[in-house]
Formats: sequence, C-alpha cells, structure tokens
Amino acid sequence: MAYKIKDLEKLSGIKAHTIRVWEKRYGLFCPQRTDTKRRLYSDQELIQLLNVCILYNSGIKISHIALMDDFYIQNKVTEVMIGTPLNSSSEKLLLSLVSIDEQLFSDTLDLLIQKKGLPLTFSNYLIPFLNRIGVMWLVGTIRPCQEHFISNIIRQKVISSYDKLPIPDKNQEAVLLFLPENEWHELGLLFYNYILRFKKKRTVYLGQSMPYDDLIKCFNLLNPSAVITSWLTIADQKTVLNYFQRLKKDVGDVPIYAGGAQISKYQSSLKDFVIEINSLSDIDNIPL
Repeated sequence: MAYKIKDLEKLSGIKAHTIRVWEKRYGLFCPQRTDTKRRLYSDQELIQLLNVCILYNSGIKISHIALMDDFYIQNKVTEVMIGTPLNSSSEKLLLSLVSIDEQLFSDTLDLLIQKKGLPLTFSNYLIPFLNRIGVMWLVGTIRPCQEHFISNIIRQKVISSYDKLPIPDKNQEAVLLFLPENEWHELGLLFYNYILRFKKKRTVYLGQSMPYDDLIKCFNLLNPSAVITSWLTIADQKTVLNYFQRLKKDVGDVPIYAGGAQISKYQSSLKDFVIEINSLSDIDNIPL
C-alpha cells in the first residue's frame, strides 16, 4: 500500500514535519515520489516508523535510533516490548495490524487488560485504536483481511471476559441490546453488554442484524428498562431518523441508548429519540 505523509502522521501520531526532519537529517526513510514530488511511503516504511516510535517513546534518542540497522532495531523493539509491556501500547497494536501479528496483538491486549482492566483498556486504548483503523479505511491503506483479523481477536477477548461473569437473576429487569438489520459491526455493543454484566445487570443480547418485527416482539415479551444499539454502517440521514422515530413510537417511554458513527453524525436530528453513548459514563447512566 502507498501512504502519504499525512497518513503516516495520523497513524503514528508523529507530526509530518518531524517525519520530514527524521528523513532529511537521519535518512530514516526513502519514500518514492509522485510526478508532483509528493512523498509516498510503503507498508515496510510504516512498520519502520512504528518501530522507531516504540524506541523513541521508550526514551532512546532519534540520533541513536538512526545509527541502528533494521535487524538491531527489531531486536531492540522486542527487548523494549518485553521489558516495558505497557510502553507504546498503541504503536504495538497498530504494528500488529499492519504485520498481521496475532501474538503481538494478543500479548499487548492481554497485558493491558491485566494491568488496566477491560473497561479502561477498551476506552483508553481500543477505541482510539479502532478510530485509527477507521482513518486507514478512509485513506484506503488497510485491507479487509487486516480489519477482520484484528476485530475478531478483540471480539474473542471481550466474549472471553464476558463468559467469566456470573449470570444475573432472571427476575431482574433486563436491558435489551441489538443491532439494526444489516448492521454487523458489534464490537461496541459487545462492550456495552460486558460493562452492564460487570455491574451485575441482567442483559439480553440479540446481536447483529436484528429484524425489526422480531425485535419488537422480543421487547414486548421482556419489557426491558432500556434499549441499547449501535449504528456504524453508512446510511443517509432519512433512513437513520425514520428508524429511530419508529422505534421510539414502539417502545414508548423506555429510553433508547445508541452509539456509533452514524448516531454521532446525525445526533442533532436524533436527540428527541436517542440518548447518545459517547463514553463509559453514559453506560453508567443507563437505568439499573
């Protein structure tokens, strides 16, 4: 894949000006040039930059890193990863995505969960990481296999943590969680479900692409205290607004909570029907 310097800035967190300085002063990168002299960087140079970031953020001066060959840099990165497991976690997660390295991603995520717990790991590391993946989609620098690879590992970790929690009393009021029909991006919803179960709240998780009529039948059967959903897949404003207008009419006074890019995008139109989920504190406000 070919990356512009602004892509590298967004993906690494290193300013484009700094990347240019490192390139010119230390010869760290050798990008190709377009006919208009714009820099284009390869997958390998992105990996190189992420490795440099890991060493730089661990306290090694860029002038010293520039003297290292690729083999030494890789060994030093491994040493840093082993010695300080929480250092540069964001770069490790992204590096594992680019190189499709399951061991690196899994080890980094396991250590974060062990030290920080799943809620803080998700909010402070995984959400920013997933946002960076979103940027990679926008600039066309991520393959579907890479996104599916990472998403499924995260999904497995959340489900594994969820399975360790006790099942609440079936006589409790429930919170109903689902994704609208043709919506398949469930990581956020899985996490909402985990947080509520962690707080010993009874949840009923219906999962992906729930047919509307069946959703309402389940709602009437359960009489839940709240409904939670998420909408990431691109849709026009009218479609999203009509859906939640209809849902609000059918669920009455029961609050509807929703997260995802499309909810944020159309929040001004949805505010009378949906309570937007922006953070962990919004989950805390859900009726228990």
